[in-house]
Amino acid sequence: MLDIRPFSPDYAAGVVDVILPIQQQEFEIPITLEGQPDLQDIGNFYQKGKGNFWVALDGERVVGTVSLLDIGHDQVALRKMFVAASHRGSEFGTARRLLDGAIAWAREQGVKQIYLGTTAKFLAAHRFYEKNGFALIEKSALPAAFPVMVVDTRFYRLALD
Repeated sequence: MLDIRPFSPDYAAGVVDVILPIQQQEFEIPITLEGQPDLQDIGNFYQKGKGNFWVALDGERVVGTVSLLDIGHDQVALRKMFVAASHRGSEFGTARRLLDGAIAWAREQGVKQIYLGTTAKFLAAHRFYEKNGFALIEKSALPAAFPVMVVDTRFYRLALD
């Protein structure tokens, strides 16, 4: 049984254990924990303003993550959406539950748009976001405050208003 909860420091190691192997091994993205200071201070980085960070738990094991970073003007950046290979697919619904929870939170906070950036390699993620109402946009259509990551080559927006 999956449980979706807001991040607390108890889950810090589990978050890293989910995200880093997906980035480094599965998708061969040359990124380290040191290159992601947000993962070393999740509470202060994400859990402020209209932002938050959630974990999907199977028992006490972190199997998925998602976050919203408040970028001002009733806009957020969807970041760190990762699901362990063992918990992917419609039979688990992990990604769907994480995304639905983040969108519900954003609506409650009065957010008007959710933006995200992803890499060309995350093909399944592209389909998932598009199926869930996100529209592909040009990089030039991003808000000035959007934190573009070096590996980001595709960008999406979901309008909530």
